[in-house]
Amino acid sequence: MAFLDQKVPPYIPVLGITGLLLIWELICRLNIVPPLFLPAPTAIVADGWQMISSGELFRHLMASLTRILGGYAIGTVLGITVGLILGFSKWADAIFTPIVYSIYPIPKIALLPLIILWFGIGEMPKVAIIALGVFFPVLINTFSGVKNVDPILIKAAVTFGSNHLNVIRKVILPGALPTIFAGLKLAAGTALLLLVSAEMIAAQYGIGAMVLHYGNLMITTKLMAGVLLLSLLGLLFNRGLQWLERRLIPWK
Repeated sequence: MAFLDQKVPPYIPVLGITGLLLIWELICRLNIVPPLFLPAPTAIVADGWQMISSGELFRHLMASLTRILGGYAIGTVLGITVGLILGFSKWADAIFTPIVYSIYPIPKIALLPLIILWFGIGEMPKVAIIALGVFFPVLINTFSGVKNVDPILIKAAVTFGSNHLNVIRKVILPGALPTIFAGLKLAAGTALLLLVSAEMIAAQYGIGAMVLHYGNLMITTKLMAGVLLLSLLGLLFNRGLQWLERRLIPWK
């Protein structure tokens, strides 16, 4: 069909964001919404620049990046590893899959007090809660990806003398990668949510702690600067995963 072949010019997303910002600025300039409840983009940028100049924003950003990258890496490695094991082994699937699906619905942030009891107050509980939130969507998507690999391909590889490791590395993992990346993208959003929640509960530095602090002081320009920074982090995570996906799955 013709509409499937339509190409969207690369500047269209930029125009969409620019239009939204202009409408937002106009609403604030006309005082349709009081600045306390919705500060203008120009005011947010001005206060954000002041926070950058003072080094405050960088301090919060580095604290958050350390936590989210550490938690995301740990959760991803464990999720892919366990997902491959459950998908490849019928015994592991029968024993552990019911346990995974019974634990998965539990809101992970509700476990933060327990994790603080286990690991104490510090960076470890925040990294652990992010890793836990990332682990389950990555595991489930990896497991689904492995199960959806064409069994004929696996049988053909075994017939030609491939051992278990080669079957996983050359057949199962490449076949499951599209589904795994869907889980990685879903987990990136979960990681951001848990990062902010954990920092609001038990952190002095971090974007979540900064947003809560300025919310309590009712300084909404700096609060919104933190929110927009989180939005930018989410966009960068998504673009980075898309870039990696194109490199690892060129046939998709």
